[in-house]
Amino acid sequence: MSCHDEKDRLALHEECAAPVFAYDERITTDFPTIRAAVVHATGLVNGESPPALLEEYRAEQAAVAARMDGTAIADQPSIAAWRRAFSRFGAKPTQYRNAAEALLRRLTKQGDIPSINTLVDIGNLVSIRHGMPVAVIDLAGIDGDITVRYAKGDEPFTDLGATEPVVPEPGEVVFVDRSGVAAARRWCWRQSAQSATGPTTVEALIVVEGHHESAGADVEKAGADLVALVAAHQPGSVTSSSTPT
Repeated sequence: MSCHDEKDRLALHEECAAPVFAYDERITTDFPTIRAAVVHATGLVNGESPPALLEEYRAEQAAVAARMDGTAIADQPSIAAWRRAFSRFGAKPTQYRNAAEALLRRLTKQGDIPSINTLVDIGNLVSIRHGMPVAVIDLAGIDGDITVRYAKGDEPFTDLGATEPVVPEPGEVVFVDRSGVAAARRWCWRQSAQSATGPTTVEALIVVEGHHESAGADVEKAGADLVALVAAHQPGSVTSSSTPT
């Protein structure tokens, strides 16, 4: 291979390689129980969920609602572990609910979770099935790699439906891109408008996280679910999975 060919190969690899999703050392020190699976998906054509996905999503909602009948959501090991994590970085867990708990509460109180789009529905399906938060991030809306770290308090964050950015509280756990923009606040409480998927999404990063005792095995299963669902309902896509450090 010529030097020119080698440069082209490296450029192509850099262009196609998945962005890095990583935890700051202070996070892994303070939260040694965190486990995650990351799926990188390209070649997406996002839009309304196809009938087969809607059928599976509704069936899963019914199954989870039946399983949760009479059971306190907060007592689930995966949810209880996230509540402890939120308390540790100063977010009151009854005021700021992790994404999985919020979905389960909506399901048990209102009877259903509405369809948004194919990628969000896949993420929500896996989230309620495994009881863990799933973030689906449109990579066009962020600048490269994502680091989970404590906020300095100057990272701009634009909420869904908002016109002006705000900043997180210092010490909050946030997802931050290379430009220092927050893609998520209070760890897995809420994503930014820029990182949310929509009709133009062609490349996404899907992250599932847990802190509970069996989180290592559970995130692996959830990651496999995500890969299978994307393959089934985004047939032209290409996925790869990894475990962040």
